[in-house]
Amino acid sequence: MGPGLIVPPLYSPIPPAIHPRHAEIDVQTAAWAETFRIGSEELRGRLVRQDIGTFCARILPEGRDEVVSLLADFVLWLFGVDDGHCEEGELGHRPGDLAGLLHQLLRVAQNPEAPVLPDDPLAAGLRDLRMRVDRYGTAGQAARWVDALREYFFSVVWEASHRRAGTVPDLNDYTLMRLYDGATSVVLPMLEMGYGYELQPHERDHTAVRAAAEMASFIITWDNDIFSYHKEKAGSGYYLNVLRVLEHHEKLTAQDALTTAIAQRDRVMCLFLRLTEHLSRNGSPQLRRYLASLASFIRGAQDWGISSVRYTTPDDPANMPSAFSDRPTDTGSAPLDIPVIAWWWALPPSSPASGTARRPAQRAA
Repeated sequence: MGPGLIVPPLYSPIPPAIHPRHAEIDVQTAAWAETFRIGSEELRGRLVRQDIGTFCARILPEGRDEVVSLLADFVLWLFGVDDGHCEEGELGHRPGDLAGLLHQLLRVAQNPEAPVLPDDPLAAGLRDLRMRVDRYGTAGQAARWVDALREYFFSVVWEASHRRAGTVPDLNDYTLMRLYDGATSVVLPMLEMGYGYELQPHERDHTAVRAAAEMASFIITWDNDIFSYHKEKAGSGYYLNVLRVLEHHEKLTAQDALTTAIAQRDRVMCLFLRLTEHLSRNGSPQLRRYLASLASFIRGAQDWGISSVRYTTPDDPANMPSAFSDRPTDTGSAPLDIPVIAWWWALPPSSPASGTARRPAQRAA
């Protein structure tokens, strides 16, 4: 993390869990990457060593084997796009051209039979992913997956505009786009697919449930920024994460930026726990499963973050924790001074099932 900068154990009250077939899933995902030749040979070689299958086995520890494998292949594919085109490729400095390519990939996700990018490995991989989404999910889940992919693509073009200009967005703008450019929202439909249910719209689209998903995204991306700071700062290119935003706009030292970011994610974690506990008491079995999966997603990303060579960077070791803390550094109940998410703290303790108590709930698979 740079001289003297050490990441302390982060607050994580969520218990760890992992799918029993995680090692096999990791091997299968490496083979899938080779079959579709995702990214350059050098990039692919790096990605298959980063335990991406194990990461996804932590997200869906009791999920259907086929969906855990699908999720792992998809996450590796996302890194092929993000690392290959956005972070390290020329298109990462050309937002207009990047938008053009991503629109073509979006068309492949919408209509895999369309003759778009016929010789492109990322397009071929995406066609395979879409067919498997259709096999293991519903039409509604496939549509939400495509919509979330559009959100992700839109946000990485925004990031590319800053990369080209060498500018650093303020904390409010960064927070908003980080909810999407971390590619967390594209995973959400697969949380449902993994356990073979479909969350009803009156629950999924309820303001409080949507907020819980956004809180999970915030925690996951803040943790990722903390864990990846050493790797990104040590690189020669442009990088953007919350520590750099705080250093640049708040004029904080790296240590103070780290302390501030940890306090921010701790306060959101405390709010997430309070909200999901309330929602779980009042929601359907499907909603309880969904909220538990959000928690597994958070913890899975944490366990992967402190163990994967993607972030531990053995050749230039990062000062990472080997465990987690059971105490938050910030338990405040006041909203963070970030307007785009301050509304989370104003949520009334209402059930997403309010007014729909007579609606029959499906059994959770």
